[in-house]
This record gives sequence, structure tokens and C-alpha cells, in this order.
Amino acid sequence: MKRLTARPLTREAFQPFGDVMETDGADHFAINNGTTERYHDLAGVDVSGEGGRPLISIFVGQPFKPPLEIKMMERHPLGSQAFMPLDRRPYLVAVALSDDGDRPREPQIFIASGDQGVNYARNTWHHPLISLGAESRFLVVDRGGEGNNLQEVSYEAGAYIADVEIE
Repeated sequence: MKRLTARPLTREAFQPFGDVMETDGADHFAINNGTTERYHDLAGVDVSGEGGRPLISIFVGQPFKPPLEIKMMERHPLGSQAFMPLDRRPYLVAVALSDDGDRPREPQIFIASGDQGVNYARNTWHHPLISLGAESRFLVVDRGGEGNNLQEVSYEAGAYIADVEIE
């Protein structure tokens, strides 16, 4: 068993896996006669694989209680998948690069603030939604349409444990 420590989610650290969606440091400008600030182009939505179309959904995640055993990873070969928390609660993000056999390597664990969303790039290995502390709602933008847009792979039982402290 290998213990993994969650580190803060930053744009730089998450770049190999996709986009961090947050207003801090993002391009922005006033619209609607100055009554609204638009934080522009926070993530690249990719739904083009095999004639896909964008879907907007709300997921309600049940809370996990740390420490969390990372048992599996999934990825979406035909499009990106974005999560934006609606309840402003921290949550965990577990991602992995592919090895030479196109399976997920050791996961990297990030703790996202309730003000940060993530957009997993196409083919990025990630753990399904990991809510912390309480049931949490997320606005999700991903791909709908024909084709198999889900691949799942299991890790050896007990291989990875994610430690995190909930504030």
C-alpha cells in the first residue's frame, strides 16, 4: 500500500491533466453595461469525438471519508469532462498519466477549494467524483452522443490510500 498526500490544486500542477476553472488570475472583462464581470474561456470543452454533443448536468456526490482507498480510475476517450462545485465545498481530485501500456500510473491527489472547478482533458485518467464532508452538487459539462466514452481500470486492492485533512 502506498500513501498519497493531497496537495493544493493549482493551474500549473494540473496542466498535464486539463484545466483548473477559477476566477483568481483568469482573464476577465466587464459586460452588460458594466453590471457583470465575465471570466472568459476558463476551460476547453472537447465533445467532437464521433459526432458528440455537449451535455450539462448536475451530479450529487455522496461524501467519502478519508483516508480514501483509490481502487479504480476512469477516462473518457471521446471528450472532456468538467466539474464545477455548486455548494462551495472542498473536494478531492485524483488523476494519473498513462503508462506505456496505456493504463493509469500512480495517482496524483489534489484538494480543490469550493471555488475551483476542473476540466479533465480527453483521455485523462481520473477517479470518479470525490465529495468530502457532506453531500455536494456539481455542474458537469461533458459529451453526449453515440460511441463508448467511458473506460475503467482497477488498481490492485489496497495499492493507494489518499490522506487528506478536511478543514
